[in-house]
Amino acid sequence: MYESIERYGPLKVWALTVVTLVAVVALAATAFYQQVYVDIIWQYFWGPVVADAHGWNCVAWAGGEQLRCGEAGVGAGPTASPGYTFVSYAGYIPTLILSVVGVVFLIDRLEIERYRAGFYGLFPFMLFGGALRVVEDSNVAAYRATGELPIQLPWSGIIISPLIYFTVFFLTLLAVVVSVWLERNDYVSGYEYPLGAIGTTLLAGTVGYLGYLSATTDYVEFYPLLLLTILGGATVATAITWAVIDRFVPGINRGTKFIGAVVIWAHSIDGVANVVGLDWATAFGHDRNLIPKHPINAAVVDLTDSILPESIVAVTGDAWPFLLVKLAAAVFVVWIFDDTIFEESPRYAILLLITVVAVGLGPGTRDMLRATFGI
Repeated sequence: MYESIERYGPLKVWALTVVTLVAVVALAATAFYQQVYVDIIWQYFWGPVVADAHGWNCVAWAGGEQLRCGEAGVGAGPTASPGYTFVSYAGYIPTLILSVVGVVFLIDRLEIERYRAGFYGLFPFMLFGGALRVVEDSNVAAYRATGELPIQLPWSGIIISPLIYFTVFFLTLLAVVVSVWLERNDYVSGYEYPLGAIGTTLLAGTVGYLGYLSATTDYVEFYPLLLLTILGGATVATAITWAVIDRFVPGINRGTKFIGAVVIWAHSIDGVANVVGLDWATAFGHDRNLIPKHPINAAVVDLTDSILPESIVAVTGDAWPFLLVKLAAAVFVVWIFDDTIFEESPRYAILLLITVVAVGLGPGTRDMLRATFGI
């Protein structure tokens, strides 16, 4: 292996590995359709997406018809449910690693050096990912209300987890390549400007589509005050946290500088969106509070219910500790990324911080917009 890398170079070895893996999987799925495609690829990878797209708890293969388990009858073949399994993790994790390696090669190829500028240019894409996932939530809401999917499979599948991560990933890569090309050809003074503009356009178009649905359908509504409350609450929580850091432990943000505030705000969005959506949505006009979509959120709610008396939970709600957890985690991350890390490896420091922000803003934006549009 090392000899191959030295002889052909790491980029060619990586590309050959990707092409070979894709070809092997495609050939195996064609040659052994039942054993490879149906029993593995469909059951553990595509079947969960089909179930999620319809809002079903379970989908059966049913000779390729892909029916709801209760409607498929006996002997319908393998079944699948939304979510991940050990088998799906075994496929997604290597794919993620190969993708990250590809990103590193691309950055080297493009000779990107102003990493902090790239961080801010990519910020709208972090919001876009969560907003795009809400489009799929609206698709499920439409199916429940009308029995039809406005966005049909397989197209709706690419905006469902985990495929949505690859969709946003490739859109972002394309935007980076275009933006760097514009800078290198002197069309713009910095690649971060077109990059941010492309991300903002995608975000605005996605939220605009949700706004269109709220104005033209019965299954999507608009609660603007709820949106303002989440954004305002997250900003206030970030400002207080940042002021405390700056006053008592200023060394924590010496490495990240203002990026640290963005990290905290990203996770504050997730925390406040959960507090408002899970405990107080009815106060803004919803007919019921939302339910947790992620296991950590649900675990925090369950733990709060088990510790605090019901009389207190009735007043404070049971989701507020999640905000404290998110703030503590964000501050911890900011503390880890000291100035030494940025001096030794600024590229990887920024890449990791982008990942940290995306982990907060992805689910946070989804939860915020789900509550805002009543989905």
